[in-house]
Amino acid sequence: MSPFADYFSLLVLAIWLMLPVALLGLAGLSTWLKSPLKLNHCWRIAGWLMVLSMGASLVVALLLVIQPRLGGDSATLATLGRSLGLYPTGIAVWMALMVAFVGWVILRFADNYLNQDPGRDRFLPWFLATIASVLVLVFTNHLLILAGAWIGVSLALHHLLTLYQDRPQARMAAVQKFIVSRAGDALVISGVVLLYLHYDTFYLPDMIANEAARTGGSLALDVASVALALAAILKCAQIPFHGWLIRVMEAPTPVSALLHAGVINLGGFLWLRLFPVFDGFTAGHLVLLVMGGMTAVVAVLTMMTQHSVKHALAWSTCAQMGFMLFEIGMGAYTLALLHLLAHSLYKAHSFLASGRTVTVSAAGGFPEAPVASRLFWAGSTSLVAALILFQAPWIVEHNVVFGALLVLAVAAAAMGIPAGATAAVKLRLAAMAVSLVPVYALLHGLVGPAVPVHEGFVVPTVAYASGLTVVGMLALFSLLILLGARYRTTRVLCAHFRQGLYLELPFDRLTRRLAAEALSVPSMFRRIPHHPFKLEERS
Repeated sequence: MSPFADYFSLLVLAIWLMLPVALLGLAGLSTWLKSPLKLNHCWRIAGWLMVLSMGASLVVALLLVIQPRLGGDSATLATLGRSLGLYPTGIAVWMALMVAFVGWVILRFADNYLNQDPGRDRFLPWFLATIASVLVLVFTNHLLILAGAWIGVSLALHHLLTLYQDRPQARMAAVQKFIVSRAGDALVISGVVLLYLHYDTFYLPDMIANEAARTGGSLALDVASVALALAAILKCAQIPFHGWLIRVMEAPTPVSALLHAGVINLGGFLWLRLFPVFDGFTAGHLVLLVMGGMTAVVAVLTMMTQHSVKHALAWSTCAQMGFMLFEIGMGAYTLALLHLLAHSLYKAHSFLASGRTVTVSAAGGFPEAPVASRLFWAGSTSLVAALILFQAPWIVEHNVVFGALLVLAVAAAAMGIPAGATAAVKLRLAAMAVSLVPVYALLHGLVGPAVPVHEGFVVPTVAYASGLTVVGMLALFSLLILLGARYRTTRVLCAHFRQGLYLELPFDRLTRRLAAEALSVPSMFRRIPHHPFKLEERS
């Protein structure tokens, strides 16, 4: 590349780095200011900084795309970034765009939602600190900084979860999350140290480039994979460590949106960032596959049996994070990245529009079609989807497990065709269900180039067997819950799934006991006025 292009690229990367630093500085300034007028200026400046962050990320993405086509060295941008401590890759750009966009939307919502709220002044600095820590985690090329940012995210989020100090249940859930997060922090630090012992460097690009050290693996590398897998499981609230996620819903709606859309998915990002340092399928992959798959099945079925909108949203997050980790365990990294991005946008909208969600859920849905009709349309559309994947297996990376998941998604969409629809409407709805396959193919093609090449990843037989078992259990129990309400056995099964099969109880009892000791406030359990979960939007 020419010197001018190098200078321009370095300038863009410097701006990219300075924006989270500016957000952190603004967070500190907003804690010092007392004037409401000046604090309102801080809110506006924060919004503009996030917009600038999105713009800088788009320019970095453009440089990543055009740089190889200009005849230059495709590694130049990464080389320039090293001098600033950055690792600009496709995954980092996609994640930075998502975090800045979701943060900007939540900030605009919170500006109105928390108007006249006593916690408004405390919200802004810790919100900005959380966003800045996530961006640093996404940008950095040094694993020690990554570990520090990982810890910083959970510490800043803890202050948001305890925004209302007079809510004992919110405080208890926040302390439970604090305990879980500290265990996850210890696992991340352990994993980073073990990677250093294997590669003799903390720089991620150097680890990825050192193929000779990676080939054949080592005990340190295997243990590091397990430690990082367990850290991801704790961060993503996987069973049986998920109890805090269900109870943390008393936080303000903007905090819940940030948690579910921009923070809880960091376990998945950690693996999407670090998987190239491992030599194919590891013990950590197996842990993610089994724990994520089990969580996905239980959480989906529990979500289907919930009557509370807020609990259904929490279980939905738990399930989607399980699917994401399950996909990573199977080596479908592109699908996992797509899942991470889509879930973040969907869940941010779900929480910020939760007032309308309650209204819509109270209005009821369309009348259900007879069982025979629903099964016919589900079977027909799934057969068409299976034929498409048989002809174009590259859509699911030649992986039969994800082919089965995509077919199951098509069938589930077709099961919703309502009674009373005309034949033409039913055909259009069935076509929309089948269109999930080409839409997924387009999105896969859009996101796929951002994921590092992993053609040498071989999925072992035990992983395929575990994956097919998860898909089979999900299909069977979902069908029982949807169609078997008239049977007593199924009703009993639904009653147990409504409680998440009680799988959180052992770990929940331990963390509640530790949390009670940490709080050391016996009077917190006295009866106080209850503050309901804020589902409605404020005008």
